[in-house]
Amino acid sequence: MKIGIIGAGFVGRTIATLAVRSGHQVMVSNSRGPQTLFSLRALTGSEIGTVDEAVHFGEVTVVAVPLAAYRSVPVAPLAGKIVIDTDNYYPERDGHIAELDQHETTTSELLSAHLPDSRVVKAFNAVRMTDLERDGRYAGSPDRLALPLCGDDVQAKAIAAQLYEEFGFDTVDAGPLSEGWRFENGTPAYCARLDKADLEKALAAASRKGP
Repeated sequence: MKIGIIGAGFVGRTIATLAVRSGHQVMVSNSRGPQTLFSLRALTGSEIGTVDEAVHFGEVTVVAVPLAAYRSVPVAPLAGKIVIDTDNYYPERDGHIAELDQHETTTSELLSAHLPDSRVVKAFNAVRMTDLERDGRYAGSPDRLALPLCGDDVQAKAIAAQLYEEFGFDTVDAGPLSEGWRFENGTPAYCARLDKADLEKALAAASRKGP
């Protein structure tokens, strides 16, 4: 599978590294241009390019930019494509977003509204990248952990679940995109190292007002 990644921070680099190890072709991009990513090819095994190049390269696109920058994600080239959203909301970094503060929407629904013709799935946001790198286990391992996802498109969720599986994690489907709040910052499932059964319990215990 060809995967384009927008964002070359810790999240983008980690997903790129693991995806390449799993046999995928990956291109990483950022807003500053490929000249700022000259060392990334050697570090991750991925290709590097502009945002437009990565979007056109990927059958699937991973958005790994700060939430405040979500409107910078190109719209038209992603029409009809699967988009994996890794965003989290940190008011101290992103500034206050009224719709999120008032629980009127979720981070991934904001991106989906920006990309109305894309197939958005929320994944990879509720795990520390150091844990994603080191905690993967073979299927059936007694200490295998699980990661949550949600979305409105069945195929998009299947692709994200496939990557979870390849990276060594079980999947817990939290439902439609509107349920993404259940594993956002401040909830019991957020960045918690849980197996499948315990993750299901943590998602069920989530509250819109906090853990």
